[in-house]
Amino acid sequence: MDLLHSPLHDRHVALGAKFAEFGGWEMPLEYSGVVSEHTAVREGVGVFDVSHLGKAVVRGTGAADFVNACLTNDLGRIAPGKAQYTLCCDADGGTVDDLIVYLRSAFEVFLIPNAANTAAVVARLQAAAPEGIEVVDQHRELAVIAVQGPKSDEVLTALGLPIDHEYMSFESGAIDGHEFTVCRTGYTGERGYELVVPAAGAGAVWDAVVAAGQPHGIAPAGLGARDTLRTEMGYPLHGHELSDEISPVMARAGWAVGWSKPTFWGKEALERQRSEKTVRTLRGLKAEGRGIPRPGMVVRDADGAVIGEITSGTFSPTLRQGIGLALLDPGVPDQAAVTVDVRKRSEAFTVVKPPFVTATTSGS
Repeated sequence: MDLLHSPLHDRHVALGAKFAEFGGWEMPLEYSGVVSEHTAVREGVGVFDVSHLGKAVVRGTGAADFVNACLTNDLGRIAPGKAQYTLCCDADGGTVDDLIVYLRSAFEVFLIPNAANTAAVVARLQAAAPEGIEVVDQHRELAVIAVQGPKSDEVLTALGLPIDHEYMSFESGAIDGHEFTVCRTGYTGERGYELVVPAAGAGAVWDAVVAAGQPHGIAPAGLGARDTLRTEMGYPLHGHELSDEISPVMARAGWAVGWSKPTFWGKEALERQRSEKTVRTLRGLKAEGRGIPRPGMVVRDADGAVIGEITSGTFSPTLRQGIGLALLDPGVPDQAAVTVDVRKRSEAFTVVKPPFVTATTSGS
């Protein structure tokens, strides 16, 4: 099957990007290098094309209540104009996808799922939707441009875009007649914004952001840096920390579950896991030496017994050491000394509680 392309593909080609496949899309992996792009976002500002992310809208009388009865988090906790992290689970508690829900009104909810899972999420919602509620896949109609980093406010201010809204909220903005949504969300741990733009206006908005960011050293950043940034924050990635076999309870995402709601998909299975406390759960690992963990590597206790498996691992450009996320047996304490089988070597790690670096997403 041919890979899909972002509306900004020509910009990435002109910038000399290296491409990779992400959820059926050919997207930029890096431009100047993962470490330099990562550092630009942590210290200044970077701009990402994340148009491969899914987009869908649920609209009609009772749309918000319908979504609330399906997905894990409680939409009753937020007001229109706010966004919320939530999960779509199956009956066994497995994670179909994790996504951001944008509550526009009681009659309209906008969703951003992961690229590879958009069709599955939309299909489940469409199958469950009562008469009068429609679920529309807008995956190809919209682009998403993420401006992330401590200098992101300066870039948006230069463009006349709103910056004063709270973390996990959204406002309207426009550039060159192209109207779009300015979401104060992101996946890097830094203060930042995601611009949800009609595909036809994506090029003009990208060019304006890049131009406005020049005085602040803005760097185009690829999905390689996005992955190292999110790993430093301990944020889950579907297919690694979440999957059909890895529930929100296992991923320590119970904070994104409305336990007191009367219903949501997977409620009984998740409640059982939560009470029994027998499943492996997600933890952080920090290297004591030069070992760099990778997904699938085995984690052992001090006696050499297998106690878990790496789900994500990388070299942290910020800490200059190996870090990882792992599903470990229950009862393993923080600060426990463990080892990871790294390329036939036993490397020392310490169990820690993510994030590995301090988040600035909600700062003023």
